[in-house]
Amino acid sequence: MIRVDPEYPWHFIWEGTGEHYFFNGTTAYWLVGWRDEHTIQYSIDRLHRLQVNRLRVSVSGRTNVFYGEPVMVGQNWSVLFLTPWPAERPNDFTHPGDDYSRFNVSYWQKFERMLKFASERDMNISLVLQMGDSNLYPAAGSDDEHRFIRYAVARFGAFSNITWDLGDDLDLFRDEKWTHETGMLLQEWDPYKHLETSHPTKIIHQDRASSWFGFTSYQEWSRDQHRLMLESRKLQEQAGRIIPQTNEEYGYEDHYPLWASPGSDSADVLRRTAWDIAMAGGYQTAGESARRGTNIWPDMGGGWMNGRGDDTMTMFLGYGHMVDFFTSFEWWKTNPHDELVNSGNYCLAEPGKIYAVYLPHGGKVTIQLQPGHYQAYWFSAITGEKIDLPPVQGSSWISPDAPGPNDWALLLQAK
Repeated sequence: MIRVDPEYPWHFIWEGTGEHYFFNGTTAYWLVGWRDEHTIQYSIDRLHRLQVNRLRVSVSGRTNVFYGEPVMVGQNWSVLFLTPWPAERPNDFTHPGDDYSRFNVSYWQKFERMLKFASERDMNISLVLQMGDSNLYPAAGSDDEHRFIRYAVARFGAFSNITWDLGDDLDLFRDEKWTHETGMLLQEWDPYKHLETSHPTKIIHQDRASSWFGFTSYQEWSRDQHRLMLESRKLQEQAGRIIPQTNEEYGYEDHYPLWASPGSDSADVLRRTAWDIAMAGGYQTAGESARRGTNIWPDMGGGWMNGRGDDTMTMFLGYGHMVDFFTSFEWWKTNPHDELVNSGNYCLAEPGKIYAVYLPHGGKVTIQLQPGHYQAYWFSAITGEKIDLPPVQGSSWISPDAPGPNDWALLLQAK
């Protein structure tokens, strides 16, 4: 299972091997809304090949709002296929008449098959338990709600590749008292103590000090994520517990909310934002474009809404290069040290041993090093190309100009 690293608690490890887990997620809320399970498996396989290792998937979410995306319900995919309870009116979006005292066993078995397939690919699944609308879920704190959560634990708890999420946009329909009490109950009910989190719309609505709370999972859509993640780390330190910091919803490719300008959620902007987060010692979950459509031409996608994509969708190739860079060194031993580089650049360091530097706009960088001898190379954040540099020594080093005008990273490691 994924655990918090007891030695470096800003980060995760696989409990069975002690290998560090570089959390690189995507949203696929209605993944199990596909009728054909081969599509579910194809989607997991494709994302696995792109080095995505975590999916946020809803257990019980319905909606009749499709957020302006070219996604429609039909015979192949529908949010109406998410049926944890038997319903009097299963085709009614808003008043299905669910019988919360019983469970639709075939649906849960389908979900288990998805988890098993994902487990075989080391794909971690975030199980989102609640999705909001009071007409579609048991009442807060009710016996029906507790029955639902306990049933989810009973069916899914034996899978090693899961984490629990109490709900998406949780602070819009549950208060902090409910979050704390339900998180503690879930911790008690789960015999394997999988990591738990909640997903509010505000980073302050996180139960940071509580034992049940395994890592942050808020949403924040600004393009100042580096500063935000550093502030999140400070809030966590003030809470007296160190746990990993993640922003699991900062934008969806080609999806432009009313408050955002065109281009703010392009593949390139989101890729750069992911670097901003990682260079603050945090982790992220991104959303792939839904513009290829579902049940509407060309019917080859669905992206963040249902997990499906095709080879025309290339955003995660760039994210994969970021994964390659970080997993090439012991990133979990580093901490943010932007004070060691000139303004506008970011630095993660284990001083005297590792200096990972990100130059968002290329150019050159001055790094304050501890005296020593270092091996160094440039890394293209866009292509993944590595270019070796001559050995570096001294206490202050000015790099040559980056090989190109786009964003580049530098890695210096003590010889």
